[in-house]
Amino acid sequence: MKLYHPIFILMLSFIGCREAVVPKPKAFLNLTYPDAFYQEIALDLPFKFDKNKLAVIEGIQHKESSQSLNLNYPLLKGKLFLSYHPLNYDLTRYVSETEFTTKNHAKVAHEVTEQKFENFRTNVFGKMYELTGPVASQCQFYVTDSSQHFLTGSLYFKVKPNYDSILPAVRYLQKDMIRLVESLEWEF
Repeated sequence: MKLYHPIFILMLSFIGCREAVVPKPKAFLNLTYPDAFYQEIALDLPFKFDKNKLAVIEGIQHKESSQSLNLNYPLLKGKLFLSYHPLNYDLTRYVSETEFTTKNHAKVAHEVTEQKFENFRTNVFGKMYELTGPVASQCQFYVTDSSQHFLTGSLYFKVKPNYDSILPAVRYLQKDMIRLVESLEWEF
């Protein structure tokens, strides 16, 4: 019977007792945002709506008959761009332009879902689009009364469009966009 050298046995014991190295699992950030508190906003515009107090109104512009403003969310690094146009019998044109813009973003999106809005009491009708994937604008909408008013909104972030990373902020701002649309009232 052959005896093994003690150094060899000692080396085997060190090698055999080590735990296997396992990479850490991927983790996700737990992003939490403050509760939304809404207030009615009536500006020098032909509509009013509820706005989250977290949003800062900026960039109100009046160009010929169209008007625009931005709702900036510094905490989320996002901005909602709103554009208003009086219809003047151009409903088809404005809906087509909005859907064309959405289709351009949809070329790189993984999925596009749409949600319809119909409020006969306030005469607000439209659609909201959610685009998933590496798109520049993750959420867009348009609303109209079908005769005089047309409003569009597009959500953008000041970060690289990595959808998984910004998803909590997208969900938070989608709720604000839905509240905006549901509370919207046209000024006549």
